[in-house]
Amino acid sequence: MTSDTRYSIGELARRTGLTVKTVRFYSDRGIVPPTDRGPTGHRRYDLAAVVRLNLVRTLRELGLDLATIRRVVEREVPLAEVAATHAEALATQVRALRLQQAVLTVVARRASDPEEMELVHRLARLSEHERRRLVAEFLDAAFGGLDTDPGFAGIMRSMTPELPDDADVEQVEAWVELAELSRDPDFRASMRRMAEQHAADRAHSRTTGVRRDPVAMVRDQTEPVRRAGVDPASPKADAVVEAVLARYAEFCGRPEDAALRCRLLARLESANDPRRERYLRLLSVVNGWQAPESLAPALDWSVRALRARTPA
Repeated sequence: MTSDTRYSIGELARRTGLTVKTVRFYSDRGIVPPTDRGPTGHRRYDLAAVVRLNLVRTLRELGLDLATIRRVVEREVPLAEVAATHAEALATQVRALRLQQAVLTVVARRASDPEEMELVHRLARLSEHERRRLVAEFLDAAFGGLDTDPGFAGIMRSMTPELPDDADVEQVEAWVELAELSRDPDFRASMRRMAEQHAADRAHSRTTGVRRDPVAMVRDQTEPVRRAGVDPASPKADAVVEAVLARYAEFCGRPEDAALRCRLLARLESANDPRRERYLRLLSVVNGWQAPESLAPALDWSVRALRARTPA
């Protein structure tokens, strides 16, 4: 086989795996023109036409339009430049498809009505700026006016979702639910109560340096006895409850009395809002973080223990 070898349109079709109709289509449009014509006037193609047609077929399979393909095969534009542009366009389409899939998945799971479907669709399609504004409104409702304490800046950062551009369906679905939750006025009020309780405790704290959150302290103190199966209302729990109250009194700079017990009980009940834990779990999915350990078992035990020892 030499560079002088010529192929009929049928032979060219067989060599490239295309139909004669397709080869003729590209030939008629000048994308793969015939090299010459035989004595009977039929089109003939050389080896360069075979290579060119294989390139055209590959570019079409990758989704490029005919006008762009013509520019590539005519060397009017570098293939690498076209590939980069097309890859970026495909990435945009993939993101759009992921959004559509996530919306339809949520709608199907919830058996949503048209109004809820419209809300889910709108939340999923928010721009980055719109997402940031929604989150900022939620955080301001929870921490606004309290964020002069340096500790709140870290808390707010740790509660900020960052949906990536290449988010998968699970992340988009988590974002939609998180956005719905952050718009819930009752949840915002619950988070505000927690923030105000935290701020009030810190304002009277005599502890210097890094100060642990009392809720985390309670979890660490009570978790071993909870795991051991100790009844929170039994005398066996007295020692750990006394230790918890002593640590909390030190943190708050207040005496250990009935009022302090009521204060800690209110804090733990606020922290035990299942919506808070749901928000943090959704946040971990959106941001690609490890899922947080559930505080619910320790908080349930601690609330029951304090209620058993707190006057009505």
